[in-house]
Amino acid sequence: MKTIYFVCTGNTCRSPIAEGIFRKMLTDMGIIDIAVKSCGVSACEGMLVSENAVLAAREYGADISSHTALPFTPDLVTDSSVFVCVSYSHMIALFDFVPREQLFVLDRNITDPYLGDLETYRRCAKEIYDALQDLPATLGIEQ
Repeated sequence: MKTIYFVCTGNTCRSPIAEGIFRKMLTDMGIIDIAVKSCGVSACEGMLVSENAVLAAREYGADISSHTALPFTPDLVTDSSVFVCVSYSHMIALFDFVPREQLFVLDRNITDPYLGDLETYRRCAKEIYDALQDLPATLGIEQ
């Protein structure tokens, strides 16, 4: 089974939002044979997702309330894993660990909402939602 990992810094804001929204998109497309997860290049394992991230993702039909942070480790890299970074700096952090053909960045750098208010998280979720629209085609995912 292919696994898509969304990658940010702490895995408590942007990448969990992307994970939740993209999982919902795939479900709506009828695709159930792809796992969608997330991790962070500087994550502390087990940290809870930001409450504002939960609320913002919920507005796109995604429930990320049970998410806890997962640090990126080279063990996550398999022949069937793909890593979609929320910024170029995250992609660069993975260069030594992930083959280039398994490494992607969303079409823009997604603004970090960390410690922001709910409106800041809503803007971030909208950026992510917009950036995810072309991702299935980019990854060769078809209905």
